[in-house]
Amino acid sequence: MTEVVVEHTQGAAVPVHALYEKDLEGFLDGRRAFVKAFAEMSEFKAKAGQALVVPDTAGGLDRVLFGLGASADPMTFRALPARLPAGDFRIASAPPGFAPDLIALAFALGSYRFDRYKKKGSPQPRLVVDGVDMTEVRSISHACALARDMINTPPNDLGPLQIETIAREIAEQHGAGITVITGEGLLEANYPAIHAVGRAAVDARGPRMIEIDWGEAGKPLIALVGKGVVFDTGGLDIKPSAGMRNMKKDMGGAAHVLALARMIMAAKLPVRLAVLIPAVENAISGDAMRPGDILDSRKGLTIEVGNTDAEGRLILADALTRAAELEPALTLDLATLTGAARAALGPQLPPFYTDDEALAGQIESAMAQVSDPMWRMPLWKGYVDALDSDVADIKNDPDGWAQAGSVTAALFLQRFAPTGPWAHFDIFAWNPRGRPGFSSGAEAQAIRALYQMIRDRFA
Repeated sequence: MTEVVVEHTQGAAVPVHALYEKDLEGFLDGRRAFVKAFAEMSEFKAKAGQALVVPDTAGGLDRVLFGLGASADPMTFRALPARLPAGDFRIASAPPGFAPDLIALAFALGSYRFDRYKKKGSPQPRLVVDGVDMTEVRSISHACALARDMINTPPNDLGPLQIETIAREIAEQHGAGITVITGEGLLEANYPAIHAVGRAAVDARGPRMIEIDWGEAGKPLIALVGKGVVFDTGGLDIKPSAGMRNMKKDMGGAAHVLALARMIMAAKLPVRLAVLIPAVENAISGDAMRPGDILDSRKGLTIEVGNTDAEGRLILADALTRAAELEPALTLDLATLTGAARAALGPQLPPFYTDDEALAGQIESAMAQVSDPMWRMPLWKGYVDALDSDVADIKNDPDGWAQAGSVTAALFLQRFAPTGPWAHFDIFAWNPRGRPGFSSGAEAQAIRALYQMIRDRFA
């Protein structure tokens, strides 16, 4: 990706002054009369994300005023690139509490563009920074861009094989091992649920289980599990066209765990990693799983398929069982799992689930440190009975009386998760509405906080 945050520039960089609303008047009183008059004429009030590009007497750029509103966090600076013309800029002043590295990261995240299919791009503004660990900023921003690029890529160009290829490239770059089991080999290796979901796809897009292992023996093991449904038709319980339109993003969990793993490996954190990705297409053919089918699972539990559109939890069941076999010190699974999570919290605030109070506290602390919002939801045991099946050990579509679809999906996964610390993240991975700093389409959620949490927990 083109670097939008740099340490040096050949020419001068235009100064940017970041201001709270309450500080605007005092700032303007200390400037020349033209700046104050221009701000008043432009109705610049320093509202959050508002920017004013002030010209100089020669028609060039004199400075930029950037609003932080009544209160703000560093991620407010995600909006800045969209407000600037091409050129070089530097933060000349900002209120106390805005760490330069987080400002730089926010600027990089806000500069993201997906232009792979555009014939012509346009130049972008750059931020010139001093005294910032650019290795860390670039590692995080590049990893988030990787996740967003994968999610934005249409399924004709990103199938299970392409996820495998990206996983292999990451493993090779960081000296990790990788194994991949495909097609009928999934049955031989005891991944029956993954095989059942993916078997209807054509051979070139056949199902696979991807496993990356990295790190030194003796270090605590973290299992990262990501849902990799490259396209979800809903199966025989087919989605309507509106529901299918954005299902290229249903591999968002896989994209996120690859990005998180890349951050961890690049930083050489003192842990071991097991990255587990079941990659499938939920297609429709004569061999597709049917409503009413009863599937075997790696754990030995039988699963009644009440709805073929609840396929993500089926492949995660086998992957989480594999994680349990490795006896990890921590397991994190990420998945674009339920529409119910969006109904509860909307697109910008993904829920997470865990029964481990210490882990929940560490996640919430990390969220606040890096401004990566989530909301803890309950693993409410009163809804467990909704997963009971008359003919199998468990079913994938809960009874309607429970209503809480994101909660019951998490409870389903808990039946297969390792017994140690585990958290499930029901991410959306998508901006349905573009706004400055948050382009419409793919979004990276939760992984910056999880990276910080892992650093804090295992440092």
